[in-house]
Amino acid sequence: MASRQSLHWGIVGGGMLGLTLAYRLSQAGQKVTVLEAAPVLGGLASAWQLGEVVWDRYYHVTLLSDAKLRALLRELGLEDEIRWAVTRTNFFTGRSMHPLNNALDFFRLPVLGPLDKVRLAATIVYGSRIEDGRALEAMSAEAWLTRLSGRATYRNLWRPLLRSKLGSNHEKASAAYIWSVIRRFYAARRGGLKTEMFGYVPGGYHRILSVLAETLRGAGVTLEAGMPVTSIAASGTGLTVAAGGKTRTFDRVVNTCAAPIATRVCEGLSDAERERHDAIVYQGIVCASLLLDRPLGNAYLTYITDETIPFTSVIEMSSLIDRALIGGMHLVYLPKYVPLDDPLLDAGDDAVEAAFLPALQRMFPDLRRDQIKAFKVTRTRHVLALSTLNYSDRLPPMATSVPGLSIVNSAQIVNASLSVNESVALANEAAAMLLAGEGMAADRHAA
Repeated sequence: MASRQSLHWGIVGGGMLGLTLAYRLSQAGQKVTVLEAAPVLGGLASAWQLGEVVWDRYYHVTLLSDAKLRALLRELGLEDEIRWAVTRTNFFTGRSMHPLNNALDFFRLPVLGPLDKVRLAATIVYGSRIEDGRALEAMSAEAWLTRLSGRATYRNLWRPLLRSKLGSNHEKASAAYIWSVIRRFYAARRGGLKTEMFGYVPGGYHRILSVLAETLRGAGVTLEAGMPVTSIAASGTGLTVAAGGKTRTFDRVVNTCAAPIATRVCEGLSDAERERHDAIVYQGIVCASLLLDRPLGNAYLTYITDETIPFTSVIEMSSLIDRALIGGMHLVYLPKYVPLDDPLLDAGDDAVEAAFLPALQRMFPDLRRDQIKAFKVTRTRHVLALSTLNYSDRLPPMATSVPGLSIVNSAQIVNASLSVNESVALANEAAAMLLAGEGMAADRHAA
């Protein structure tokens, strides 16, 4: 095999996508520098401190079907540390809480009639067996779900769930979006009773990121946090990157930031390129983390169809992880996915707490305020690129018209639900293309 020229690559963004990309490039003998704006690495997978507990800022689990993530963990010597557990699911209708863990629970669900339940089950099984969701991009989620499950099931179950995840943007989502969600979570279930098996590495992503960063540094990769990039521009035969008051020169640059952030700092892009990136519809997230001295419902996930509840779902992480890892406490996440113009993204922690806690106590009436030992809010404005109608046809290519500059971000996770596994898969794919030179020259007609 011919030797590959060693170049100096600058990677903007130190989340799991950027770090995995750096790992793959370094394995190919490339020199790599990662520039991360935040004070710590990890992006959406980063950890923080909640009271006396250090755990993930956002909720993350590993599924049995997460082959790309598990392969990366195997390379890092962490796969054997994964602890697997059967999880439970609840369903809150607005009036009452119901278990949703097996066929009997499903058929007892009060929000749907017998025929509706049969059609819902058929929709999930049918969706899980579709291998390629590209054709579903031509149809709205509402049209597809109504056709398969019926109008009553869409109104009473699918629509509230879509609204809780996408807000007013639920009307823009293609059927490929909900198909990707169905497929991923159906794949997490195993056995005759179809119980869910989720896993985690003790220490959460704080441990994973620490091992990955140590591995990267050992391979000669330079990792610089607290370095927000302000400009990327062509310069001679390379690219100059301004960050943290310094200017660096690279042979190649890969910007892994969300599209509106990436185009803001990339100089020399054509108007057509900027338009394609700016046309991507993003969702933001506001997520509250709580430490309790008691359990809630002992279910990892509680679905919510009551549209008056101000958060998307209840994630009781301590029903999955060993509570000894979090000081014997109970860790709960209350996520709310919102359009970019939602005022909740700019609301203070006190305002979020004032909105969320009464709703949580309505769901769990025996929960007292003194049982909540910590309440902390994190926000990300561009977290999820929404699969809109004909999404793949309008998606910008990784390569740009600026020689040596590529934009690779989660918007290019096509027809798959956003997860760490898909970020790792995208990094693997992008690294192979970049090393082959396919990401170096833009398709001018596509741009």
